[in-house]
Formats: sequence, C-alpha cells, structure tokens
Amino acid sequence: MERPVLPPAPSARLQLAVRAALLLGLVLLGAWIIRGFLPALGWAVVLAIATWPLVQRLQARRAAPSGVLVPALATVALALVFLLPLGLVAVELGEEARVALHWLAQARTHGAALPAWLPTLPLIGPQAAEWWTQALSAPGAAAGFLHRLSQGELIGLGRSFGGALAHRAVLFGFTLLALFFLFRDGETLAAQAQRVADRLLGPGYERLGRQAVASVRGTVSGLVLVGLAEGVLLGIAYAVAGVPHPVMFAALTAVAAMVPFAAPLVFGAAALVLLSAGALAAAAGVFVFGMVVLFLADHLVRPALIGGATRLPFLWVLLGILGGVESLGLLGLFLGPAVMAVLVMLWRDAAGMEPPSA
Repeated sequence: MERPVLPPAPSARLQLAVRAALLLGLVLLGAWIIRGFLPALGWAVVLAIATWPLVQRLQARRAAPSGVLVPALATVALALVFLLPLGLVAVELGEEARVALHWLAQARTHGAALPAWLPTLPLIGPQAAEWWTQALSAPGAAAGFLHRLSQGELIGLGRSFGGALAHRAVLFGFTLLALFFLFRDGETLAAQAQRVADRLLGPGYERLGRQAVASVRGTVSGLVLVGLAEGVLLGIAYAVAGVPHPVMFAALTAVAAMVPFAAPLVFGAAALVLLSAGALAAAAGVFVFGMVVLFLADHLVRPALIGGATRLPFLWVLLGILGGVESLGLLGLFLGPAVMAVLVMLWRDAAGMEPPSA
C-alpha cells in the first residue's frame, strides 16, 4: 500500500512573510478603525512627552510614587492651561459678537456712519470713503449690502459652529483621557516600546526614539513657551497703547505666535483697530514693537531652543514645522521637526558623520 504524498512544508522565509503581512494588515485595520481619534492620541503623546520630566519630579516627591493622584492632577492642570484662556477669549468674542450684531441692526435701519479715519488713508482713502458712502451710509443701501448677513443665515452658521465645537470638545476629552493613562503607565509603555524596537530593529536604535523625544520637547519649548512670552510682551504693549480687550488680543497673539508668520496677523489687526480710532502713533508703535519682538524670537530664541534640541540647522527645523502643519495641521508643528531630526540622524549614520555637539 502506497503512502500518501504530503505537501512540502512551507519554508521559514515564507512563514515570516505571511506573518509580516498579517501583522501589517492588522495594524492598518486597527489604524483605520480608530482613524478619527488618531489626532487626539497624537496630541496626548506630544503633551505627555513635553511634560514628562515635570510629572516624574512630582512622582519622586511622593512617599508612594505609584498611584493615580499625580497623573490625575497633571491632567487636570493641563486641561486648565487650555480651557482658561479659551474661556476668556470666548467671553470676549461673545461680547464683540453682540456689539457687532447690534451695529448690523442699526446699519440696516439707519445706515452706517462714515468712519472719520477712512478718508485719511493713503492712496485709497478717497475711493474707500466714496464706496462706504454709497454702499453703507444710506439706510436702503446698507440694508441691501448687508442682506446676506440675515439673522437666519447667522443662526445656521452658529449651528454649524456649535456642531464643530462639540466634535472638538469630544476629541479634547479623549485627549485628556489618553494623557492620564500615558502619565500613569508611561514608564511601562516606554520599556515595552524599547523591547519591541530591539526585537525588530536590533540594539542601538533606541537613540532614534531619544532623539525624537528631545526634538518634541525642544519644539514645544521653542514654539509654545516663546509664543506665550510673545503674547505677554505684546499684551503689555496692547494695554499701554489702549487696544480694546488687550487680554483677548494677548491670548490670540500667544496662540498665533506658535505658528510661524502668523503673529503679525493679530498685532496687525490690533494696529488697525487703533488706526480706526485715530491713534496713528499708537498703531505704529504696536506694529513696530510686534515686528521687533517677532524678529528676536524667530531669529535668536527659537533657533537656539529648537535647533539645540533637534541638532538640526534652523532651515530644516522650519521646513519640518511648515511641512508638518501642511500635512498634519497643528499637530505637525511638533511632529514635523521630530521626523526631520530622526531622518537627519539616519543620514549622518549612513554617511559616517559625527553628530554636532549640543
């Protein structure tokens, strides 16, 4: 009786390829399932990396470092750091929106008076004043021009804004939840990640992770802390110059200063507000002071903070920031330079170059 012929056993290389394909497919499937929460997870990782040394110090001061007290307090503190300025800005914007709606109602009924400063603008002043008189000064003309800003459309716009705000609030809450678990289990997760990297890439590649972490912390220092400092300095300038709602403008400046080339939009708007009130000298002073602060921050402070941590020339830091913003939104502000730093480290390894001294 003949023995049945068994199929040949698959080779070890084929088994490895099948396992790798299965693992990759599962990872991609998992990423697709949670794709809506990936930005929230990314923000949680960035915040955890940036504040981890402080959380470690707080844990070390406790008699029993383990537990949830320090992670919970750190998470609440970070939540307040974001929520308090946003709440202040929301209150100020709500008041301004009420004033704007009242002005629109008055403009429809009685027309909008010509601002005294408009005819004095260089080059375009007379033409702008003539257009304002024809389009907005007469009650009937103003009503026709402002027809698109009807109450129904404003209500619809408010509903859309409310839906987007609710979605952002859910993502923010999930970010805080993920941040708490990162604070609580950060050391365990870091050790597991290092073991996985050693198994997949071999020993020695953990320095890529250290470089990425240092890049994120340097970028947070260079963007967030410098942006907050710019907001404080320009907030003082707003208060001295007499800009309405200086605290709101200072908060908007701090946020805008974290994005390259965005701060001039805010202090330029503040200068225009002063100009509209006839305060030409104060408007020029705010704008010039803002440009000086921006020049010093972007050419001296930020290159030292970010470039020193990432060990990158500032040109590559800037490319990482701008490219990251274009590809990933605000999250790319912090991930872009980290990716550039890791790629440059791999390039220097391949070229046999010594890393620059910190």
